[in-house]
Amino acid sequence: VIDQGADVAIVLELVNKEGTAKDLTGYSAAAKMKRSYNSDSDDTTDFTAIISSATDGNVTLSLTNSQTDNLKKGRYLYDVEISFVDSDTNTIVERVLEGQIEVTPSVTR
Repeated sequence: VIDQGADVAIVLELVNKEGTAKDLTGYSAAAKMKRSYNSDSDDTTDFTAIISSATDGNVTLSLTNSQTDNLKKGRYLYDVEISFVDSDTNTIVERVLEGQIEVTPSVTR
């Protein structure tokens, strides 16, 4: 759930199958939310996505209060991807999380 007009920060703690922290050294992250899978770019919101602690597997996603204030109430879809460039200069992308976000309206504006 995201409240309209509020600052949002979400920390993801990524782990390997055996439960150890995923080492994100050399990785970058990206995350977006849309009203539907077919939404155009005008209906897409980009999270600020940073690797906040590479050795601990932490990715921080954030939105400013201005960004959330511009969101319409309702259901959105989102996903989070991490990527790195391998030794052959190929960009390897992995989707690590996806789901739905509910934006709740703000009374105080």
